[in-house]
Amino acid sequence: MGSDTPRDTPRDNPRRERDSLARSAFRRSARLASLPLGYAGRRTLGLGRRIGGATADSVNEELRARTADQLFRVLGELKGGAMKVGQMMSMMESYLPDEVAAPYREKLSMLRDSAPPMPTSRVHAVLARELGPDWRSNFERFDPRPAAAASIGQVHRAAWADGREVAVKVQYPGADEALRADLRQLGRMAAIAGPLAGGMNVREIAEEFAARIDEELDYRLEAESQQAFADGLDGDPEFFVPNVVAHTPRVLISEWVEGVPLTTIADWETEPRNEAGLKYVRFLFAGPSRVGLLHADPHPGNFKVLPDGRLGAVDFGLIARLPDGLPSEIGRILRIAMSGDDEAAVAGLRREGFLTQDVDAEMVMDYLRPFVEPAQADRFSFTRAWTQQIYRDANEDSVAAREFGRAFNLPTDYLLIHRVWMGGIAVLSQLGITADFHSVLDEFLPGFAPEPA
Repeated sequence: MGSDTPRDTPRDNPRRERDSLARSAFRRSARLASLPLGYAGRRTLGLGRRIGGATADSVNEELRARTADQLFRVLGELKGGAMKVGQMMSMMESYLPDEVAAPYREKLSMLRDSAPPMPTSRVHAVLARELGPDWRSNFERFDPRPAAAASIGQVHRAAWADGREVAVKVQYPGADEALRADLRQLGRMAAIAGPLAGGMNVREIAEEFAARIDEELDYRLEAESQQAFADGLDGDPEFFVPNVVAHTPRVLISEWVEGVPLTTIADWETEPRNEAGLKYVRFLFAGPSRVGLLHADPHPGNFKVLPDGRLGAVDFGLIARLPDGLPSEIGRILRIAMSGDDEAAVAGLRREGFLTQDVDAEMVMDYLRPFVEPAQADRFSFTRAWTQQIYRDANEDSVAAREFGRAFNLPTDYLLIHRVWMGGIAVLSQLGITADFHSVLDEFLPGFAPEPA
């Protein structure tokens, strides 16, 4: 235990304890603001290089590389809301053409699993405040080095007093203030993030996070959701959700999940990769059906393939409560769209509040295409080429795309469902998964299976 003794004793000074992400909202705002300002500076640099004789292609390549580097550095250092958007962008880049996405792919993918660690002394200060000054007595062992870092907290591996291996998630001091400051400022990122976001509206995403900020910051609510999943899927042959061992508003301790991150399986042999990808899809759909909850953060850093082949899931901070399962109207509209009845599909979307005005039915079918095509095949291959073609086709007619954008509305009840579905498709395409998506919908999506004759 001596190696992780804190250098300074926690003091009764909330201001000092909360100063970890940044010393003020002003500093964080300035860091975020540097993104669009930096972009303007790079445009000036590009003009100078072209005057100096460099080709447009070489200048554009250099500008994209520099933008990617700055984007990763700023988002990664800020953690909080900025990193949350970066994590979502790291999934959605599979929709973008390679010439746009390639410089950002590696940088953004790193945001799924890494961030600068919190100093050991601050970790100990949080644990002392949350668990009491004798917090060490709860553990046989506590590793001071973080095992993982995320947007508002970092995870340490430890052994609980009864010998169980546990994950100790510690929220960054000041995460609440920092996250709120990020979300107020993320709209300023829209100009630079737009080309990378695969059609996402960064400002709307920030507003969605802001609406649920108190829920994500309270680890007691996360513990409740995680334990509901653990109980509902206890003994399942496909899935593993760790039990919660202890929790406070800012510390969450749960069973350790030993496995291979889903982020790493793209290089696996075809069959085991497809099996893992299918379990990932099945988990996302099984939650609403069997637990009444949707795990609403589908990025692959939240999932691990266990040695026995089960899929382990972590991070239950963002959850959609669906006590009756997924809305049956989703399944009915999807089944109608598969039949080719464009007008009936449009009517269904309008009835559910997705369309606020008349719109070309062909544009509606383009919007439904990433959902319809995988549902029509017995086995569907998710690839980057497929998602990129969808993106190109949807944006080929810019006038029609703008008209559809003005008519399209995402009802509040569907915000997280839509995010999970689109994000899940993006992850499957990044990993190159071929799976029987149709059977998953038959089993878990109400309204999708044909009614018996």
